[in-house]
Amino acid sequence: MTTILAIESSCDETACAVVRDGREILSNIISSQIDIHELYGGVVPEIASRNHLDRIEQVVNKALKTADLTWASVDALAVTAGPGLVGALLVGVSYAKGLAYSLNKPLIPVHHIEGHIAANYIEHPALQPPFMSLVISGGHSHLIHVRDYTDFEIIGKTADDACGEAFDKVARVIGLGYPGGPKLEKLAKDGDEEAIRFPRPKVAGEPYGYSFSGIKSAVLNYLNRAAMRGETVRPADVAAGFQKAVADVLTERAVAATLDYGMRDLAVAGGVAANNYISNKLSTACATAGIRFYRPAPIYCTDNAAMIGVAGYYGYQAGRVAGLDLNAVAHIDVGRLNG
Repeated sequence: MTTILAIESSCDETACAVVRDGREILSNIISSQIDIHELYGGVVPEIASRNHLDRIEQVVNKALKTADLTWASVDALAVTAGPGLVGALLVGVSYAKGLAYSLNKPLIPVHHIEGHIAANYIEHPALQPPFMSLVISGGHSHLIHVRDYTDFEIIGKTADDACGEAFDKVARVIGLGYPGGPKLEKLAKDGDEEAIRFPRPKVAGEPYGYSFSGIKSAVLNYLNRAAMRGETVRPADVAAGFQKAVADVLTERAVAATLDYGMRDLAVAGGVAANNYISNKLSTACATAGIRFYRPAPIYCTDNAAMIGVAGYYGYQAGRVAGLDLNAVAHIDVGRLNG
C-alpha cells in the first residue's frame, strides 16, 4: 500500500487529503474562502494567499487526524505546483517542501488539471486510460486525450475565456454576484432556454477548439441593446439561453473528439462539471453516440486535495519526484510538469 498526503492551494481553497493506492480516500478536508471573496466580486490573489497561510497547518493536521494516521504511515507528499495563482500555490508548495524535508519523505509535484482528470478515478474504478477528458473550470477549457495515467495530449482548448470565467462574467453582468456559475445555473432553471438564441462560435482551423468570449459578448450586446431601447429583459431567460449555448458547443466538440480518436469513454472534470445541466447534456449525447460518460461527485469537481493525491499516486508510480528546489508555476500546459 502507498499512502500519500496531498496539499492543494492553487486558488481560494486550502485543502489536504490522505489517499491510499490512488483510489481510496481516507480524508478530504477543504477550507473554502468563498465568503471572503464574495465581498469583492471575485478572488483577490493577495487575500487568498494570506488566508492559505492562516489555514494550511490546521487543514493538514485535520486531514491526518481524520485519516487516523501518524506521519510514520505517510509514504510521500503530493502538492499542486501549478498552474494557478502563484502566491497561493507558493503557500502549499512551501509547506509541502518543509514537510518533505523534516520527515525525509518523497515530494511529488502535481499539475492541477491532471488532478481534475484524476478525480474521475475515485468513484469510477473501471475507468482507465486511454480515454477523452473534457476539463472545464474557471481557468481552463481543454479537451485532453488521456493516453496513460501520466501521458496527456491537449487536442483542443479555448482561444480566449475559459468556460467558468464566461459563466462568472455573465453572472456578474446580470447582477448575480460571485460565485457566478452556481447562481447562474440556479437562475436558468426559471428561464426559457429557447427565448434568446446566442451564437455557438467556432475557431478557424481548430475542430476541437472553443471560444467563449463571443458568447459572453453576445450576452453583453443583447443587454445593452435592450437597455437602449427600453425593453424589459428576463434575467432567467438570458441565463438559460447562455447556458444552453455553452452546453451545446461543449457537447458537440467533446463527443466529436471522442469518436474521432476512437475512444469509447469521455470523462468530464473541473468546477463547471458540477453544473448538472451541462453534465446531463453531455451524458445524453454520449448515450446516443455509444460513449460511456463519467463525472466525479460535485465535491471532487471543484478544487480539492483528494484529486491531487490520486494524480500524485500515479505520478509517484511513474517516478515523478521533485527536489526541494521545486517552485510554483502560474502557467504550464498539462503534461509538462515534471520533478
